[in-house]
Formats: sequence, C-alpha cells, structure tokens
Amino acid sequence: MLRVGLTGGIGAGKSEVSRRLAALGATVLDADLAAREVVEPGTVGLARITGAFGPGVLRPDGSLDRAGLAAIVFSDSAALARLNAIVHPLVIDWMRAADAAAAASGDAGQVIVHDVPLLAEGLVTGEYDLVVVVDLPPRVQADRLVRGRGMTADQARARMAAQATREQRLAIADVVIDNSGTPADLDRRVAGLWKQWDHRRRVPLQP
Repeated sequence: MLRVGLTGGIGAGKSEVSRRLAALGATVLDADLAAREVVEPGTVGLARITGAFGPGVLRPDGSLDRAGLAAIVFSDSAALARLNAIVHPLVIDWMRAADAAAAASGDAGQVIVHDVPLLAEGLVTGEYDLVVVVDLPPRVQADRLVRGRGMTADQARARMAAQATREQRLAIADVVIDNSGTPADLDRRVAGLWKQWDHRRRVPLQP
C-alpha cells in the first residue's frame, strides 16, 4: 500500500492531478470535501463557526455562507487562524477515518491519496510515504485564478497570500509535478508518475 499526500497552491491544478490519479486507480480522499461535510447544518463544526463569527455567516436556510465567510477571513489573518482552529481538527478526524475505511476495504497494493490543499501549512491528515506538490509560477497561478475562477487580481493575490509560499510547498515535496503546460502535458506527467509507483504498489504473494 502506498499513501500519498497531494498538495498545491490554489489554482495550481491539484484537483486535476487528483482526478487523473483517481482515473488510474487511486483512492482519493479529498480534504476540501471533508471541510464541507464537517460544517453542514447540524454539525458541531457549524455551531462552532457560528459561535465564533456570529449568525451573519449563515444563509437563510441555515447553511454556511461560504462566500461571506471567505470575505471575512481572507482579509483578516486573525480571523483565518480562528476559523482554521475550528475546522482543521475536524477535517483531520474525517480524513483519518476515511483512510482507515479505505485501507480496510482495499488490497495491499492500493494507492491512497490524501488531497490536502493546506499540507504545507501543517494540515497533516495522515502518515504519507511521499508528498507530491503540484507547482507552477505564481504569475501563472494568479492568471488562472482570474481567468478560470472569475477573481479580481486583488482577490487572487489575497487568496495566494493566505496560503504557504511556493518555497514552503516545494520544501516538503518528494515529487514535484509542473503544471505550467497544457492538459496533455499534465496527462503525461501523471501517467509517468503512476508508472514509477507501479513497483511499490505490487506486493508479492507470501509463500
């Protein structure tokens, strides 16, 4: 079994790598999904967020107003730290439970990928055999956020500044995937990485 921590800055293409690995056969555990589920209506997470930031962060139906909360925390580092202190422990618990379930139901040769945007920031959701960082130059990263997600240039810079630096991400990498090229380039790089992992996935039968 191979456990992989996968990370990358916002807009770097981590989710594209994650999807390609899933298509090749990996079991992908998504920390973004975990972060949504632990703050659904009726959860302890949502109650704690409401207690910390007030009922103004809720929609009329009682769900979390993610855009409204983002507008608060990405312009206030103390508010972001307060939110992370609530959500991160819940995400870690969710991911570890999902990992245990995947390991119990899978085979010895499977690859379990922890897709974690904030891995370089310390959100470690498991024990990894290696860490993969999806990378591209900050200029390209910001441009993709503006063109692909409809952010203003200022919003893109604020989101990037709220995360670890490129250098911090690269410092934890065992493998770096350059995503500054085309989707076809990314296909080739991910397929090549999967092929390199093949010998680690194959566990010989015991006599």
